Amino acid sequence: MISKEELVDKIENTKLERMPDLGDSYEKRIYLDDDNVLIVGYNQEEKFDVDDPDEEKVRNFFWYWELRNSLTWDVLFENQDKTYSFCESEVGGWSDNDRVEDVVGDLAEEDVCRWSEQDWIEDISEDIADEVLNWIKSLEKEV
Repeated sequence: MISKEELVDKIENTKLERMPDLGDSYEKRIYLDDDNVLIVGYNQEEKFDVDDPDEEKVRNFFWYWELRNSLTWDVLFENQDKTYSFCESEVGGWSDNDRVEDVVGDLAEEDVCRWSEQDWIEDISEDIADEVLNWIKSLEKEV
C-alpha cells in the first residue's frame, strides 16, 4: 500500500488539468496500486455576477476527490461534500491576486472572500490522504 507521505506528495505535485466541457473545472488523476485511481479536483459551485463593475464579483469553488476502479471506472468512494472550498473575487479589473484591498479599502483577504481557506491543494492534501488511505484499507478488508 502507498505511504501517506508518498500519497500527499502525489496529491500536491500531480498537475491539474482542465476538464473539457465542464466550465471552470479541473482535476488530477493519480494511479494507485491494485487498479485504483484517485481523482482530485475542483468545480465552480456558484457564481455571483454583478452588473456594476465597481462591485465585487465572487466565484466559489469546492474541492472533491474520489477513488475509482481504473479498469471499470466505477466509483468506489467519493467525497463531494463541499467542506473544502475556496473563492476568488474581483472588483473592477482587480482580482485577489492584484490586492483587491487596494481598490475597496484596507480589508483582510478573509473579508473579501470569507470562506476562502483552502485555496491551495497543500492546505488539504493531508486530509485527503488520510481519507483515501482509510478507503483503501476498507477495500483490503473486503477481499
